Amino acid sequence: MFQSFARPPVEKRLLGSRMEDFVRRLKDNALDGYVITHADAHQSEYLPADQERLTYLTGFTGSAGWAIIHLGKGNLFVDGRYLQQAAQQIDGVAFSIVDVSATAPAKWLKSNLKPGQRIGYHGFYLTIAQVRKLKKACQAAGAELVSCPVDLVDLSWDEDGRPAPAKGQVFLRDEAFAGESISEKLKRLSARLGESGADAALLTLTDSIAWAFNIRGNDVAHNPVALAFALLKKDAKPVLWIDGEKLSNSVRSNLSQSVDIEEITDFGRSLEAYAETKPAILIDPDSCADAVRLVLQRGGATLIEGSDPVVPMKARKNPVELAGMRRAHLRDGAAMVRFLYWLDQQDIGSVSEIDAARKLEDIRRETATADGMELRELAFDTISAAGENAALPHYRVMEHHNAVLTDNSLYLVDSGGQYYDGTTDITRTIAIGSLDAERKQRFTQVLRGHIAVATARFPGGTTGAQLDTLARLPLWMSGSDFAHGTGHGVGAYLCVHEGPARISKAGHVALEPGMILSNEPGYYKSGHFGIRLENLLIVEEATPVDGGDLPMMGFETLTFCPFDHRALELDLLSDPELDWLNEYHHDVFEKLIHIDLLNPEEVAWLSRATSPLMRKSSEQIA
Repeated sequence: MFQSFARPPVEKRLLGSRMEDFVRRLKDNALDGYVITHADAHQSEYLPADQERLTYLTGFTGSAGWAIIHLGKGNLFVDGRYLQQAAQQIDGVAFSIVDVSATAPAKWLKSNLKPGQRIGYHGFYLTIAQVRKLKKACQAAGAELVSCPVDLVDLSWDEDGRPAPAKGQVFLRDEAFAGESISEKLKRLSARLGESGADAALLTLTDSIAWAFNIRGNDVAHNPVALAFALLKKDAKPVLWIDGEKLSNSVRSNLSQSVDIEEITDFGRSLEAYAETKPAILIDPDSCADAVRLVLQRGGATLIEGSDPVVPMKARKNPVELAGMRRAHLRDGAAMVRFLYWLDQQDIGSVSEIDAARKLEDIRRETATADGMELRELAFDTISAAGENAALPHYRVMEHHNAVLTDNSLYLVDSGGQYYDGTTDITRTIAIGSLDAERKQRFTQVLRGHIAVATARFPGGTTGAQLDTLARLPLWMSGSDFAHGTGHGVGAYLCVHEGPARISKAGHVALEPGMILSNEPGYYKSGHFGIRLENLLIVEEATPVDGGDLPMMGFETLTFCPFDHRALELDLLSDPELDWLNEYHHDVFEKLIHIDLLNPEEVAWLSRATSPLMRKSSEQIA
C-alpha cells in the first residue's frame, strides 16, 4: 500500500512537553518568540518526514499552516480547510487556533508584539517575501525579527528521534512522455534569461527542477520529485546540487551531458563562490528561501527579482504531456467506475473508510497493470470520508477514527494516481441509501457550480479569481459558501498541486491554453456532511461564438466518471445544466467502454449510472 492508516495522534502530554522544551530554548537564545512554517528549504507543500517541523511541535498534520510562539504561548494559523482538524489535533492549552484568512501572521505580529521584543526564525524555511512582510510588521510594533543560524525546532527534534533524511533514487523521464528534451528546455529557458537581463536563475522548487531536467524522484510521498537546487546559466551548463547517492551511474552519465552535478551539501559554499564572480542572478522572492538571498548577497551577486522561469513553461503542457494526461485519466476513470460498482455491491454498514480507501488503491493498481501502465504512487493520501467526516475538507482517515459508511448518508472520496504518463485527481460524493432533501439540495447546488465552471467561456487575460465566482454563485444564492479555492493547477506526472494559475479568490494569474486545473466546488456542514465534486480541465481555445467579436477560451474535460444521480434534485437544474450532465455522462460511457478495462458487469453498471436523466415534473429553474 502507498498509504498508511496506522499513525496515532501525538499524545497531548507529549506535545506539551515539547512545547516546554522549545520555550526554554527561546529563553536561552534571548528570544521572546519564534515563527515556524509548514515548509522545507524548497518551500514544498508536501514534506519528507524529517521536515515536518510544524507537525512535530504542534501535532497538526495539515499541508499548510504557520505557528508563532510568543511569550510561552503558541498560535497556530490555518485556513478554512483545517480549522476543525487543527482543533482535534493540537494541545488546546499550549496553542490557540487563528483563522489565517481573517488574521495573517504578519497582521498578528503587528497587533501583539511589544517594543523591544525579539522574534526568531530560520531563513531556510521562510521565503524572501515572507520575511519582508514579517520584518515590516515587527518594525511597526517596535520589535525585531531575528534570523537564527540554527533552527530551534531542529535542535529539539534531533534529540528526540527525528526520522532519517529521504534517500529516494532519481530516475529519468523519457522524452516520449516528457515531449521535450533537456537541451530543448534549457534552450528555451536561456532565452527567458536573456529577456530578464540575468546571467543565471536560481531554481529552488523541486517540481521546477524535475521538469527542467526531465528527472523524477522519490523523496516526498506522493510527489515524484527529488530534493535539489539548480542554477540555470545563460551561456553555460546549469548546475544541479543533489545527493549523489540518489543517482545511479546511468542517470549520472545521462544528466552530465547537459548538467554539472555537485553534492547538495556543497550548495551554500558553491553558490557563494559563483556569486563572487558578480553575476546578475534571477531569484523568485515568493519561493526562494531568505537564507539563500543572504548567501548571494554575501558573495556580491546582483539580484534580479522575478518569477521562477520554469513555472509558466511547466504549467502549459505540450501536446505529448496532454496526450499522456488524457490516457491516464481514461485509465483512472475506469478504475473509479470499477470502485463505484464494487461499492454498490456491498451491504450498507459493512464498509469502513479504510476498507474503501484500500479497495480503491488496489483497483487503481490492477487497472493500471491491465492497461500496461504501472501505478507508481498515489497523487496524495486518499480522502475517504463518511458522514460527518466529509465536512472536514482535508480529512485523513486513521485506524483510531475509522467510520463506517452508514445508511442515508453521503460518502466523499477524493483521490488520484501517479502514473508515468500523468497525474490524476478526482472527487466524487456518493449517496449511501436514500438522502433527505437538504443533502440533495446541497449536492445539486455544488454540481451547478461545477457545471458553470466547466462550461465557461472567457477572453484571454481572464484569471482564476474571475471564474471562481461562477462555482460559488448557486451556494451564495442560498446564503452559503465553501472555505477553499475552486481549483488548483495539476502537474504532468508531477505534483498534484502546482502553480501559477488557480481558480480561487487569490487566483490572479491569467489562464492560458495547455494549463490543467481542477474544478472542485464543495459544501460542508460541520458535524453533519460534506460534498465535493471534482474533475480536471484543460484550458483550450474555444470554438468562436456566433456573432462574437473576441476570441474566447474554455475548458476540455479530462476526467470521466459519472456523478451520482441518486444524490440529485433534478428540478433544481436548468435545461442547459441537465443537457450538460446528460452529454457528459454519454461521453463517460462512450470513452470508458472503448478502452477495454471494464468487465461486462461493470459496463452494465456504468450504462445505468450514465443513462439520460429526465425530470419527474415540468418545473425547473431559469
